[in-house]
Amino acid sequence: MKISAIVPVKSFSKAKKRLQLPVEKTEDLCGIMLEEVLNILSQSRLFEKIVIVSRDELAFKISKKVGALQIYDHDERGVNQAVSLADKYLQNIPIDASVVFPQDIPLVQIEDIHFLLDFKRPSRCALVVPSRKFDGTNALFRCPLDLMPTHYDEDSYKLHLSTAYSCSSCSSLVLIRRIMLDIDIPTDLRFMQSQHEKPHLASAITGILEQNA
Repeated sequence: MKISAIVPVKSFSKAKKRLQLPVEKTEDLCGIMLEEVLNILSQSRLFEKIVIVSRDELAFKISKKVGALQIYDHDERGVNQAVSLADKYLQNIPIDASVVFPQDIPLVQIEDIHFLLDFKRPSRCALVVPSRKFDGTNALFRCPLDLMPTHYDEDSYKLHLSTAYSCSSCSSLVLIRRIMLDIDIPTDLRFMQSQHEKPHLASAITGILEQNA
C-alpha cells in the first residue's frame, strides 16, 4: 500500500494567535515544530510521499530538507482546502491512502506513526486520532484518498469520527498520546515542556520564549 503524509501549513506569521506571542517568536516556534514533525515523518520511512501545502517560504525551505513535495496554497482558505489540493495531486500518482498531520504535534515519535498505521486495513478504512482536548483531529488516515471529506475547524474530531463510521465499518478511533499533544495555547506549551519527551526540542522552545523576554 502506497501512503502519503499530508501536512497543511498556515503562513507562520498568521498562525498560532492564541499563543499570544510576538510575530517573530511565533514564526520561530512554527518553524521548529514543522521541522520536528517532518523529520519524524521522513525517518519513519512509511510514506511514499510527504506533501506540504502552504504559501510560507520558510515552511517550503524547511520541507526541502526532507524532500517533501511542495504544493503552493495561493488562497490559504483553510485546512480543508489545503487537503483538497493535496488529494487532487495525489490521485494522479496514484497513492492508495493518506494521513493528514498538523504541524503542531512536535512530540510525535516514529513508533507513534507505526502504531497508528498498524490499525489500517487494505480496503476502505479511516483512522482518527483526536487532540488532547477531544475537539480537533491530530491525525486522519483515509483509504482510499477520496473515502471522505475533511471537516477541520468545525469541531473536527466528532465530525471526522462520525463520517468515518458512516463510510466504513473498519474505521477506528485511535488514541496515541504524543500525537494528541498539539500546541495551541500557552498552557499547551507548558504541558509539552513538562513531559520531558524531547529535551532538545524543549530547550529550543525555551530559548525562543526567553529571547528578549
